[in-house]
Amino acid sequence: MMRSTFLPFSRPDIGQDEINEVIEVLSSGWITSGPKVQAFEKAFAEYVGCPYALALSSCTAGLHLAMEMLDLKSGDEVITTSLTWPATVNMIHLCGGQPVFVDVERNTVNLDGSRVEKANTKRTRAIVPVHFAGQSCDLDGLRKICQSRGITLIEDAAHAVGSEYKGKRIGSSDNIAVFSFHPIKNMTTGEGGMITTHNEETYERLRLLRFHGVDKDAWKRYGLAEKEGYDLHLPGWKYNMTDIQAAIGLVQLKRLDEMIERREKLVALYDSLLSDVHELTLPANVPYSVRHARHLYTLIVDKDKTGIMRDEFMQEMKKLNIGTGLHFLAVHKLSFYRKHYPLPDGSLPETEYISERIVSLPLYSGMKEGDVHDVVAAIRDILSKA
Repeated sequence: MMRSTFLPFSRPDIGQDEINEVIEVLSSGWITSGPKVQAFEKAFAEYVGCPYALALSSCTAGLHLAMEMLDLKSGDEVITTSLTWPATVNMIHLCGGQPVFVDVERNTVNLDGSRVEKANTKRTRAIVPVHFAGQSCDLDGLRKICQSRGITLIEDAAHAVGSEYKGKRIGSSDNIAVFSFHPIKNMTTGEGGMITTHNEETYERLRLLRFHGVDKDAWKRYGLAEKEGYDLHLPGWKYNMTDIQAAIGLVQLKRLDEMIERREKLVALYDSLLSDVHELTLPANVPYSVRHARHLYTLIVDKDKTGIMRDEFMQEMKKLNIGTGLHFLAVHKLSFYRKHYPLPDGSLPETEYISERIVSLPLYSGMKEGDVHDVVAAIRDILSKA
């Protein structure tokens, strides 16, 4: 039976407290980067357990700045996954590096550490893992590779705000981690991102690169206690977050654990209701200790088992008033990367298998149990007719 209303794949969980904070900022007369951004950065740093956090206009901005910190030269290689949003790989390419795609584990969709080890060369400068769907990669293994070879680890934590690895929050490590607050993420600022580091020198350079390379942002330039003038130390970009965004973020951060707990309950319900649907492959858990942020709930729709292709399955779900997501199409199969970094078919067999079959079901903290039941009923209906 089709739902009477459309169930979106995702929806931001915005309440009256967030609205009130935005009204307060709008009424204050100061809406760009200012005291709210500073408060948000401090609160986020405390939440993840890191001394320095820098709020940005997007996660992509953070990935760009992280790549800039490497000062990549022609021929320098950066190892990453192809199962990610293109931004991860785009920033490697745009900053002068050569992306080296390594296959993932089929069950977790995270980078396969054994393959990362084999992919290292004398030209490797960094490894950029993606904590897929909010479940942490095996960071100990990746750190061991980086330490033994003197290369940099940069965590793409776009899915992983609130995630933990072996009892420590993602972002608490001494390497750079970059987070996303896009509206589909576990917490949002409308658009926005955050970058964390333990290194003061790194933080200061990132801070300059975030705002033109100028040593004072608008808040510092126009504050009563500041001296006149400013200086430019190096050319940078305009990647600052606004106080409007940070006001939302401050409330969302306070609610984050509660929202993740809600997601965990919805995931448990999905697992239970789909446990006997053997045609589908459900998400797998890693063998080490983590707190999964439950950003995505993904299925593998294999036509050999289901009788239906993934794209057709998504269209049938839409006909039943249920939205789905696609996370992700393999980057190395997209036109630009096929042209500039061609790989023979089958070079990344697990990545290619997953990319052709993966689909994300609706999952957000404002969902009701009845919504999950509707999704599963639709799945059963589609599979029964395939």
